[in-house]
Amino acid sequence: MHTSIAAYRFVPVADPRALADAVEAAARDRGLLGSVLVAGEGMNLFLAGDAAGIDGFLDWLRADARFAALEARRSVSAQRPFARLKVKVKREIIAFRREGASPLAGRAPAVAPRTLARWLARGTDDDGRRVVLLDTRNREEVGYGTFAGAQTLPIDNFTDLPEAVLARREALAGATVVSFCTGGIRCEKAALWMRAQGMGHVLQLDGGILGYFEAVGGAGYDGGCFVFDERVALGPDLAALADARSAA
Repeated sequence: MHTSIAAYRFVPVADPRALADAVEAAARDRGLLGSVLVAGEGMNLFLAGDAAGIDGFLDWLRADARFAALEARRSVSAQRPFARLKVKVKREIIAFRREGASPLAGRAPAVAPRTLARWLARGTDDDGRRVVLLDTRNREEVGYGTFAGAQTLPIDNFTDLPEAVLARREALAGATVVSFCTGGIRCEKAALWMRAQGMGHVLQLDGGILGYFEAVGGAGYDGGCFVFDERVALGPDLAALADARSAA
């Protein structure tokens, strides 16, 4: 069986190349495959291998004070998720190219999965305000599944999100807006950017869809979650969807 992890951490990295080289060596030493992006704003990773290798890598990474609090979303599959290991240095660990969206200055307020599930069942947040779920992923990902009734955007790249959101600003007014994505990285930047535009009551779903599946299951969610590996999509039980490959 193969253990997969998805994780990210926004943290200042003075020398991204040195960190990337160290991460690549640590992953290769433990037989891990997948993709890792490193930038001055932190690191984003998707890795897979045997459980011992994954545990050893996480222990190694968390020994670095910058990543001591890194949380990893786990799943297990019989299928090997990745064919090779790729570690790259980028300007951003998720390209957005907008001011007012850096989590290095402080995270956007977040809602925990169990709290969101309670809000969805009730129809409002704890203050009685209507809840609007905003999917920050692209249209291909949305095609595999999303939260029931979520606002989805006609975008192919995350950099297209600002214009698409501004076009729906009136529809979002007066609501508690919960941005979400696969693992939390895009919805974190999106929530910060929206708040910087003066949009109040914007939260991010802590841990993204995968964190929601892990904590709650599929309550209020239709379909599966696209993932960036050869499994294509995962269901609420974090197992690969049997029909995802044919759907692609």
